[in-house]
Amino acid sequence: MNGNDALPASAGPIEKVLYEVKKTVVGQDPLLERMIVALLARGHILVEGVPGLAKTLAVKSLAEAIGGQFHRVQFTPDLVPADIVGTRIYHQPTGEFQVQIGPVFTNLLLADEINRAPAKVQSALLEVMQERQVTIGRETHRVPDPFLVMATQNPIENEGVYPLPEAQVDRFMMKVLVGYPTPGEEFVVVERALAPGAALQRIIDPETLSGLQQAADRVYVDPSLIEFAVSLAHATRDPARVGLSDLTRYITFGASPRASISLVLAARALAYVRGREYAVPQDLTDLALDVLRHRLVLSYEALSDDLTPDDILAKILANTPVPEPVGRGR
Repeated sequence: MNGNDALPASAGPIEKVLYEVKKTVVGQDPLLERMIVALLARGHILVEGVPGLAKTLAVKSLAEAIGGQFHRVQFTPDLVPADIVGTRIYHQPTGEFQVQIGPVFTNLLLADEINRAPAKVQSALLEVMQERQVTIGRETHRVPDPFLVMATQNPIENEGVYPLPEAQVDRFMMKVLVGYPTPGEEFVVVERALAPGAALQRIIDPETLSGLQQAADRVYVDPSLIEFAVSLAHATRDPARVGLSDLTRYITFGASPRASISLVLAARALAYVRGREYAVPQDLTDLALDVLRHRLVLSYEALSDDLTPDDILAKILANTPVPEPVGRGR
């Protein structure tokens, strides 16, 4: 959908939010769709792409459209956990320690270049991503609802970066790869840069978004689709299950059960975004790479053969039987 196109009067709140965001973001439809899916499914996104591809602008525009708070943290090697979650500060007039909360207390948090911070800072996000709460001293504080962490990492630099540990990577529902725009899209980007930026309107509020999340929770997922998600996850651990025993030497560790859960939850939200009350196999296959690619730990042999997780997952998807589409009930 182009930001200049007229929005149909019958458009729902999701379409209106996307229309508003695309007033400032050109292209990047897969990223925007997956950001909405993550919001509805209460997940988090890891985005990988070179600088200058509007990753920050996308999440900031989405925050404005849903009327939520937006905070950005630029990760650097000198950060400490207290810079992220907050700390206790001594208040001299009262003689007491007071809690000063950190930037994670927001609706949309952009963790920019997360792989530039050391492991202890990256791990500071683990509790808030999983439990949606932060423990400072002896007190536990809950973050606002809804809450989405969008972390970015730069794939072209190797010096001064700290790769994310597998335990933290697994907390992200999806890893989205952002590519360069087409020449037509880049022309529009440059054209818009010559004029003042468009003012975005708030389309919904966090309370309305919570209602949309509950509506997405009611989308029907047939047991055959759950079985399909489990089969994909198991095939990453044992490729021989789908007749790909030659891939075994390339995979050190496969996807965890959290991958199966994330794939079903994300597919359910995607079905809702697409206007259906039930999920279909295409919802899962469209998101399979995003949900699974960061959960594979490849062997050195895979690296030497120049194989990527997407290469391996494409073969697994091609060899895993896809169930027949079903509606609400068979």
